[in-house]
Amino acid sequence: MDVLSSRILLRPADPAGTQRFYRDVLGLAVYREFGPADSPGIVFFLGPGFLEVSGHGAGEPGSYPMIWLQVRDVRAERERLAAAGVRVTREPREEPWGLVEMWIEDPDGVKIVLVEVPEAHPMRRDPRS
Repeated sequence: MDVLSSRILLRPADPAGTQRFYRDVLGLAVYREFGPADSPGIVFFLGPGFLEVSGHGAGEPGSYPMIWLQVRDVRAERERLAAAGVRVTREPREEPWGLVEMWIEDPDGVKIVLVEVPEAHPMRRDPRS
């Protein structure tokens, strides 16, 4: 698999509180915000990687870490991984935010999101222009 980017995903019970913790208490710099203005998802710089805090989790606090892996072609990876016996928990589909996502799990149940960034997506544009 040719991984182009990665991040850890948190889906906390209190997204705004968790975002405040990482932004205001730990002082992590914001890479980008996305989604609705009243409850945006936030991606923080985390050394050479990223930490995304978005959405709402269910269950025990801290029990649902996820790994986000950007790949060149999600559908090709789906075929390759399925042939290798990996259980696909959600088939590839384009999300409302424009990314193509597919979900799998590792043998211990850790959720892994494989993401393809389409050519026209804002993540492909240089914001400095």
